[in-house]
Amino acid sequence: MVAGAGSHVLVYDVGGSHLSAALCATSDLSLGAVVKVPLPEAQTAEAFVDVLANLAVKAGAQRQAAAGAGFAMPGPFDYAEGISWMKHKMPYLYGINLRDAFAQRMHWAGGQVRFINDAAAYLLGEVGVGAARGAGRVVGFTLGTGIGSGYAVNGRLVTEGKGVPPGGEIWNVPFEGGIVEDLISTRAIKHSYLERTGREKEVAEIAAGAEDDAIAKEVFDEFGHNLGRALRVLLHDFAPDVVVLGGGIAQSSKLFLPTARKELEGVKLELRIAMLGDRAPLVGAAVAWLAHAEQTHTAVSHPQ
Repeated sequence: MVAGAGSHVLVYDVGGSHLSAALCATSDLSLGAVVKVPLPEAQTAEAFVDVLANLAVKAGAQRQAAAGAGFAMPGPFDYAEGISWMKHKMPYLYGINLRDAFAQRMHWAGGQVRFINDAAAYLLGEVGVGAARGAGRVVGFTLGTGIGSGYAVNGRLVTEGKGVPPGGEIWNVPFEGGIVEDLISTRAIKHSYLERTGREKEVAEIAAGAEDDAIAKEVFDEFGHNLGRALRVLLHDFAPDVVVLGGGIAQSSKLFLPTARKELEGVKLELRIAMLGDRAPLVGAAVAWLAHAEQTHTAVSHPQ
């Protein structure tokens, strides 16, 4: 396939337990059918690339011309070179140049395959066609097992500069005697509930019982206060117009958003809940791919 030829970008979201893929139109960032499979049982890099290639077929890559592929990947990962440095997740990819391996399998040039941090991709998806569309300065947080983050100015990711933590990653930034993730994560909610009740529950279960369980409500109030304080302190220098909250915990936003907003009274900042859900990283991977194509003057088809 000729680099830059095609009206779609093949996009992937690589999660801890599954892989998702779709074709994203370069004209309007609309997604085709999203296909999802578990991570391969055979723990080898070759098996992983096989699954990626099979997903491309299922997503329709043989029927629609694809200009290349964009991956939303967790870290640690060398996004420029396409090399995984993860040991705790998908260790069979450690040190593997996934860009070259996948490009070779697809008969593409290496430059047609590009990678972006999954939390940053989530943000770019929301900036492109979601909750942050049209906003100038945006920060996105995915609230889940940990806290993913991304910073953007006028639709472009930023990973350095005033108010931006190294690499745009806020999870390990010092905060109130620990790090941000100690207070803003599923682990924090579960620990808070366990301390108060002596019972272990998953976050979804705690949230489901909050209407009748005063302690569950108290736990989410505390989470909201912690989130609001963190946003007030840690985003002061970056001064975003909008903060988009996504991830599993955001599905229970009605339980913590009021207290978070109360902590932010007087701060010129709007909290919004993500609109695209698990489609956001896929769209964001395409946004990043197209931005890179624009920077490198790669021709991409935009059919009328």
